Amino acid sequence: MPRKILLILLLSILSSFSFQGSTNTVHALRPLTDGSGFELSMRLKIPSLELDAVIEPVGLTAAGAMEVPKDPADVGWFEQGPRPGEIGSAVMDGHYGVWKNGTVAVFNRLNELKPGDDLSVEDAAGVISHFVVREVRSYDWDADTSEVFNSSDGKAHLNLITCEGVWNTTQGSYPNRLVGLTDKV
Repeated sequence: MPRKILLILLLSILSSFSFQGSTNTVHALRPLTDGSGFELSMRLKIPSLELDAVIEPVGLTAAGAMEVPKDPADVGWFEQGPRPGEIGSAVMDGHYGVWKNGTVAVFNRLNELKPGDDLSVEDAAGVISHFVVREVRSYDWDADTSEVFNSSDGKAHLNLITCEGVWNTTQGSYPNRLVGLTDKV
């Protein structure tokens, strides 16, 4: 994979993750449909956080950054990577914090995830992929996070990303990124 694409992924996660090197193939962009052109809805469920959220497929912005979900209550799945449950590391991002209108963002409680917590992704056809949290990590905004996007173990993973810390008005961002690393069971 060319380093330019990897750099795009670096900039993609909420415009602040570092990304150095890759051995994974970026999957071709493909619609989430039932074959007739009707788009299937997916949901992320995390019982320990009482979370049940719509998953929106997201791609890249014109600047090459990973898009974020349009609605702060939704989760964004990077559709140019593996689908949740496929071999490799599927990546989802979600907003953090309480918005000006009082809306609590979908991943506001992601810091409460613990190793062993269960989560699942369900599509409109009722197909469910189950995952278990392996680890929760905090990264500085400029840290090497290539392992979030890469997996060479031949297994399926789902990695959840959000912001963390206190809003920095000068930078217009949060200082850290919180990542829940999970494995398919």
